[in-house]
Amino acid sequence: MQLSSNEGRKPTALITGCNRGIGKAILECYASHGINVIACIRTITPDFENFTKELANKNSVSITIYPIDLADQSSISSTMKEIFSSKVRIDILVNNAGVAFGSFFAMTSIAKMKEVFEINFFGQVAITQYVSKWMQKWGGGSIINLASVAGIDGMEGYSAYGSSKAALIYLTKTLAKELAGYGIRVNAIAPGLVETNMADQMEVKAADKMIAGSAMKRLGTPSEIAELALFLGSDNSSFITGQVIRIDGGM
Repeated sequence: MQLSSNEGRKPTALITGCNRGIGKAILECYASHGINVIACIRTITPDFENFTKELANKNSVSITIYPIDLADQSSISSTMKEIFSSKVRIDILVNNAGVAFGSFFAMTSIAKMKEVFEINFFGQVAITQYVSKWMQKWGGGSIINLASVAGIDGMEGYSAYGSSKAALIYLTKTLAKELAGYGIRVNAIAPGLVETNMADQMEVKAADKMIAGSAMKRLGTPSEIAELALFLGSDNSSFITGQVIRIDGGM
């Protein structure tokens, strides 16, 4: 991981939802490459505190945990202001946290649709507004949004989830144009089915259908997504912005 500023310091990444699944894999990947991490999760547990302490010591990085509820704008505001007060420079933002929900459109209430959007879209918007302003002040950065193939391909039973991810994809493309002049790159990762708790929540026949329809005939792994997030956060991707990169085994 290289910083274009060549300031002789370790870069810092803010990652949401990094206590499990893809987010946890990104946390581990970043730490192993010498990146300090601000870990924002909904509920801080002793197990996660112990895990991050061991990970930080092993890789000689700092990992600071903050509680944040993406469904609560006041929680986002207070947490982001607390992070800002520490005066740490955030070089990378990974908007990973999200909620999975599957139901046919006719059975999806407006309340549930709003709940999914609040976490998967509006929560990400609020965090990005804070961090992008800081990045403009500091002279650049990389923003990575975790989208989904469900936000690109029409999928039965994913009207709420897919629509929220489609909104995040559109935001990615728009912000890439708006923030490029400040040295800020904005990209999205669109995973297919990955070995996580979200995949476990899928109806078995639907999951099998997705796997069978892919060229590689298997689930992805969180570490495979994490390696792509590492690349997009580094200067190795310095000419990449506004892109939605599918990582789906050839769906």
